[in-house]
Amino acid sequence: MSYMKTGTLTIRLDKELDRMLARVSKQSGKSRTQLAREALRRHLRIAQFDTPFADAAGLSTDDDVFSQVS
Repeated sequence: MSYMKTGTLTIRLDKELDRMLARVSKQSGKSRTQLAREALRRHLRIAQFDTPFADAAGLSTDDDVFSQVS
């Protein structure tokens, strides 16, 4: 991964989500920040294929989506 200018985002977590994040961080050996960044990246990639984003991108079939992710 190359390093570039970064932005900062501060979020508040409820107790359950905070505990889950801490547990997975400890189990995986990844930092809480790294896990949050990966989760956000995954969520945003999935959201790209949700309507109306998919419609705007011309993604209307499984084959259209597959061609974008493979």
